[in-house]
Amino acid sequence: MKRILVLNGPNLNLLGERDPGLYGAKTLDEINEEMLAMASGLGVSLEFLQSNHEGELIDRIHDGRKRCSGIIINPGALTHYSYSLHDALQAVGLPVVEVHLTDISKREEWRRRSVISPVAEKVISGKGPAGYLEALRYIAER
Repeated sequence: MKRILVLNGPNLNLLGERDPGLYGAKTLDEINEEMLAMASGLGVSLEFLQSNHEGELIDRIHDGRKRCSGIIINPGALTHYSYSLHDALQAVGLPVVEVHLTDISKREEWRRRSVISPVAEKVISGKGPAGYLEALRYIAER
């Protein structure tokens, strides 16, 4: 069975509370539950981690390189400056889908650039929680 690593970066633990007009009312747990329901129908298993610590995300990427067949990541603010996260994703050689709830190309100037996108096979931005499901289907069917 394919195993997919789902990573969420800083502040995503506050989904549903933090600016719901921008990020939506669903919590990260609710999004994860939707993904689990879809995963069972796709015949894949999921491993989740949300962390506010860059190094913890990198450690999980390294740890998952031999047991996972793909990575879905919403790096949060790390999107815009974390070359170490970029390098970790590149080093493990797994297919990566980068997800953003909002359309980062229409956000503040500093949020418009992603240093993660160059190592992602696909970038899904601005589709809200549905972006995670699209990413899951993409990796599962890949």
